[in-house]
Amino acid sequence: MTRLLDSKNTIVYGGGGIGGGVARTFAREGARVFLAGRTREKLEAIAADIRDDGGSVDVAVVDVLDGQAVDEHAAAVVAEAGSIDATFLAVGRGDVQGTPLIDMTADDVTRAATNGLLSTFHTSRAAARQMSKQGSGAILTLTSATSAFPSAGMGSTGPADAAVESFLQTLAHEVGPQGVRVAVLWSAGVVETLTRESIAKAGVDIDPAQVVEMIAGRSMLGRAPRLQQVADTAAFLASDRAAGITATVVNVTSGLVAR
Repeated sequence: MTRLLDSKNTIVYGGGGIGGGVARTFAREGARVFLAGRTREKLEAIAADIRDDGGSVDVAVVDVLDGQAVDEHAAAVVAEAGSIDATFLAVGRGDVQGTPLIDMTADDVTRAATNGLLSTFHTSRAAARQMSKQGSGAILTLTSATSAFPSAGMGSTGPADAAVESFLQTLAHEVGPQGVRVAVLWSAGVVETLTRESIAKAGVDIDPAQVVEMIAGRSMLGRAPRLQQVADTAAFLASDRAAGITATVVNVTSGLVAR
């Protein structure tokens, strides 16, 4: 049976929860996965799972804030595999949440937007240059819905999401004529990624179970999104079956937001 991503060469940036889930799903759907991130141990753990499942994966330590390193890695992927058919970006940006805006520092406010925009710029630029030559490809990025639905306590997340989404909308217009598609996945509160450590990084002290319960209580489907649901959506968007989709946001929040 043909799988969604058979014969596709994909790059997944980020070895965290969502990046790892997407990498595993891409491989399960037949893609060759080039997994890139800053922490080799995390990447190798994901790669071991993929190989144990019969998938194809290569690992490289790459800092997405280093444009030259991203370009060199993309060139190496093309030299090795012949193409870049899809990319997925899910890396930490240094978001600060849970602190009133008037109590935040300038760095608190700008760090996530700067890191998010630079990482998106570097990775999508490297991919789009190659994909434009091929005449096809999909560039996928993860944000939350905070750009369109701001709320108190979300700190620097909304501005960072807005910067990334605006950039990608412009990119979609520019590379669309060359057959390159661009899409953003909205997701928030993915169950498997909600740990005390991950929540604390955003500056919030709350039990993960409480967060899941809160999301479930507010979402239309009565549950928080699961990692596999996000990964399956990413695999579909990366595939030829989504050939008519570009310049859009795909909502994978279980109805936590209404658009």
